[in-house]
Amino acid sequence: MAQDIRIKTAADPLHESRQARLKLASEGELPQGVLRDEIDASWRRSLGHGLNCLEGEQVEQRHDLQLLLDSNRLLIDAATPELEYLVSQQGKGGLIILGDAQANVLAIEGQTEFLKSFGLRDLRPGSCWSESLRGTNAIGTAVVEGRPTLINCGEHYLDRLSPFSCTSVPLRDPQGRVVGVIDLTREGVMAQPQDNLATLMLAAGNIESRMFGLCYPDHLVLAFHSRPQYLGSAWHGLLAVSLDGEVLAANERACDLLQIRREALVGRRSSDLIGERSPQFITRLLQGGVSSVQTAKGEFFFRALQVPRHTSLGGTAPAARAPASQKTLLLDELAGRDSRFARALRMARQGLANELPVLLLGETGTGKEVVARALHQSSPRADKPFVAVNCAAIPEGLIESELFGYREGAFTGSRRGGMVGRLMQAHGGTLFLDEIGDMPLSLQARLLRVLQERKVAPLGAGEEQDIDVAVICATHRDLKRLVQEKHFREDLYYRINGVSLRLPALRERDDLGGMISGVLHKFGASNVSLDKDLTELLSGYDWPGNIRQLEMVLRSALAMREAGEKVLGLDHLTDSLLDELTASCRQPGSIRENELELIRSALDRHQGNVSAAADALGISRATLYRKLKQLRG
Repeated sequence: MAQDIRIKTAADPLHESRQARLKLASEGELPQGVLRDEIDASWRRSLGHGLNCLEGEQVEQRHDLQLLLDSNRLLIDAATPELEYLVSQQGKGGLIILGDAQANVLAIEGQTEFLKSFGLRDLRPGSCWSESLRGTNAIGTAVVEGRPTLINCGEHYLDRLSPFSCTSVPLRDPQGRVVGVIDLTREGVMAQPQDNLATLMLAAGNIESRMFGLCYPDHLVLAFHSRPQYLGSAWHGLLAVSLDGEVLAANERACDLLQIRREALVGRRSSDLIGERSPQFITRLLQGGVSSVQTAKGEFFFRALQVPRHTSLGGTAPAARAPASQKTLLLDELAGRDSRFARALRMARQGLANELPVLLLGETGTGKEVVARALHQSSPRADKPFVAVNCAAIPEGLIESELFGYREGAFTGSRRGGMVGRLMQAHGGTLFLDEIGDMPLSLQARLLRVLQERKVAPLGAGEEQDIDVAVICATHRDLKRLVQEKHFREDLYYRINGVSLRLPALRERDDLGGMISGVLHKFGASNVSLDKDLTELLSGYDWPGNIRQLEMVLRSALAMREAGEKVLGLDHLTDSLLDELTASCRQPGSIRENELELIRSALDRHQGNVSAAADALGISRATLYRKLKQLRG
């Protein structure tokens, strides 16, 4: 998947490209040799569409945004976690954009405030950025080319877009069709385009992996590669396999690894491909392990990313449900060596088993959804649905229909036959409401009524349906403060706060080494270690993105290894990643002293009352005790 994107440099690329536009506008001809070949081809296509390269802002009639989002729900659901991560890492310096297969903008996040000042009010959700309408641009050109695209400063067809540089990667469904584009846009020349490209390609690989699971929810999804450390990366092959062993879909990387065209690969028996008919092999995969097989194309390592429920594959006996003791162990493993966190997890599990709602608190990236899934798997409802809803990711105008569903004809643009809401999808199982603090106030009253009466009525329907769900909510926001500010209903707060559990930030944990080992094991690299310099660098970093950021750093480092390497060092980090980690390293002296002084001051103000001091600092009592112990050595 690596791309060789070369940039033709010029002493003043903006001036040179503007001269080319002026000549194009006045003479109708594009000068030869000024632009890179792929940009030259795109400009000529743009000219063929009759576009004026000097035209100003176009605020045209947008698509029906609600209908557009509804028709791309699968893509949006698969992309949301990666968009959140990219915004946290890149959003302060640019824009993160998600587009569909027609280059319609589905989401735009990040530094959106400069859009109006730069005359880019037509770059917004619902607008179309195809080449035929906007000329050369990373979103529209990536759709046409079907490959990663870099449009550097001065290379856009429209003169008003010249100050910006954009990198985009197309997103493909399990059949290999382009279904969307993910884009990073910044002002000025991109100094390290390959690093931006690598970041977006990692995100695209994760999105495409999720799409496999969403498109084939009742089938086995396998990841494989000739090197085990690439499992879980953007470079692994993916296969969707039916319950009788037929290959239903494959990603582009799978075709490359197996050296088989997709048309010849889809429809074949999985046993023909992996050269393995032993039931033990499938059983190991169903139980979550990594297995290797020797094929005509060499040795490949396999892992099951998704396991079908209730049924077996190719006559193999279905994997037995893990006994309660094993599920409890899985939940406890999330706490590492943190005994207080482990105790809190056990209390949350006990509360959920006794029909109490659970509220997960913690910073973005601390693994709230991972904990929620582990709680569900350790509950009596483990064999029932687990339905996650991100209340912050769904536009306010759509969240009501997403949660409660609707009947056909309930509103303009509604889907034929209506839609079953997430609440009813979770019937019998667990409903996970992530970022509950961002739910619109107008919907909180209706959600409260549903949770109290256990009945739900879809939009456009008069009758109510009984509903049976366990409820787990999560937020990174201070709900108590939102209640005080009248942005969150007090009665709903007490309704969802049955058992409250605060997930510690990664910088608050004293078991970073164990966390790193766990992440490496998750990526199939248990035999890999970190050298002293990299260990010290990671230990001194503040980890604003928490566990999600740690996983991305280690995944990126693993992807840069050569064959046979088992030790990761600073050389395995890209320049931009190394700069980020070193620039934000903690300064142990001053920060530790300031933190200790803040804690002492809070304790003094509250006459030694630990609970009151912790509440004033916005941390839990356990975290306060742990910080005191750490800071005092």
